[in-house]
Amino acid sequence: RVLCCFADMAKKGIQYVVVDAFTAQPFKGNPAAVCFLEDDAAAPAGDGRWMQSVAVEFNLSQTAFFSRDSSCAADATTPRFHLRWFTPVTEVALCGHATLATAHFLFTSVLAERHGVVEFATKSGVLTAKKVPAPEAEEQGKLFIELDFPMSDYVGCDPADELPSIPETLNGAPVVSVHKSVATNDFIV
Repeated sequence: RVLCCFADMAKKGIQYVVVDAFTAQPFKGNPAAVCFLEDDAAAPAGDGRWMQSVAVEFNLSQTAFFSRDSSCAADATTPRFHLRWFTPVTEVALCGHATLATAHFLFTSVLAERHGVVEFATKSGVLTAKKVPAPEAEEQGKLFIELDFPMSDYVGCDPADELPSIPETLNGAPVVSVHKSVATNDFIV
């Protein structure tokens, strides 16, 4: 079944790779599948159900799907792509390592050498990725990428009111502070 799905993707002109983020060694780091939907006619770029099915087949923590933003000029100084991320279970609003994997694939396999910055239009806003020089302590010639993500505002909260189960969940570990996201109601403990 997997071979059929991937073979079908290859016939339709969909490029895909698995990239290990945060490492220079194969089979280390954090893997993400990256699918380049080159042409909306070749792949259902807007079809979340299809993307979810592909993510289930890859069975990695994240599968990224990207396509060119047709509203930007082909010769734009900063190319823009649409980007979505799927786990094997659901679509997510933001994923760092899959964005890094997508940028790596773009910089090494898709874009001309003259492009050092790309933009991604996502559910979390516009994200940017740019090539940066290797730090002095690192081997020159390796690709280093800097990501610019949106910032979330967090406010302090009373864990007794908001999350009375924290001490039990953490097996009695001491809680130093609890903050709540203004936008999503997520907690940082």
